Amino acid sequence: MTKNLLHKAALCAAALAVSLSAHAASAFKAEVTGSGQSVILIPGLASSGAVWDDTVRHLCGPRQCHVLTLAGFAGQPAIDGPLLPRVEQELSAYITAHKLEKPVIVGHSLGGFLGLKFAIDHPDQLSRLVVVDALPALGAAQAPDATPEQLRAMAAGARARMLAQDEASHAQSQRYTVASMVTRPEDVERVIEWGKRSDRTAVANAMAELLATDLRQDVARIKAPTLVLGTWIAYKQFAPREAIERNFALQYARLPGVRIEMAETARHFIMVDDPAWMYDRIDRFLK
Repeated sequence: MTKNLLHKAALCAAALAVSLSAHAASAFKAEVTGSGQSVILIPGLASSGAVWDDTVRHLCGPRQCHVLTLAGFAGQPAIDGPLLPRVEQELSAYITAHKLEKPVIVGHSLGGFLGLKFAIDHPDQLSRLVVVDALPALGAAQAPDATPEQLRAMAAGARARMLAQDEASHAQSQRYTVASMVTRPEDVERVIEWGKRSDRTAVANAMAELLATDLRQDVARIKAPTLVLGTWIAYKQFAPREAIERNFALQYARLPGVRIEMAETARHFIMVDDPAWMYDRIDRFLK
């Protein structure tokens, strides 16, 4: 009897160790708030799930929000291997394990791209999709006819440049980029701080995965009603508004029934710059 008990205890300890190890290696951390219909919120590159704090306060009275922070971002431990496929795989398992009944997925930037990829590969695991300022093929935004090989080369070059920067150059580049994406200085500092706490290799690798992937044809497989919220003023130095709106329309052309709306004043972080506008569009979409 004693031997059996000791054997069972050893097995339990081993199982616990495996469980803790798996948790430590997870592709994301999830924080849960509220009850009711499930909403999964995915932040962008090098961002914390805290970017959704105000959105959670708005959405999560009658709903249950699951807010992710991805591995390697904003203080979360990085993982080995490509991040985006792991997030997708683990998110599917997370939905099943927690018995979430076709949640709504809301994603910003890289998180929006992940939402698109998830809806393509797991069309029956979500009810609706909200994409906040993301494209199916970011690498092709300024080169719509780029071949897969060209996109991979572009992505590899961007990754190499980011990893080659010294600390001062990286910090300067980060500040310049974030300042173009957020309006208020205090919000710029908050986003920069998340970047400082992110693993640079993890960020560079995820950015390269994003730039190298083209989902423009694959979005035709999405079943979930999809709302895309875009912006133009953050990119006006690259192209006029009409060209940016046309690019959104062309990139989403194969997504059946997609609804695209463009913010008038918000930059890339729409949930920070103009939350009232975003909430209004999401509320009407989820009715």
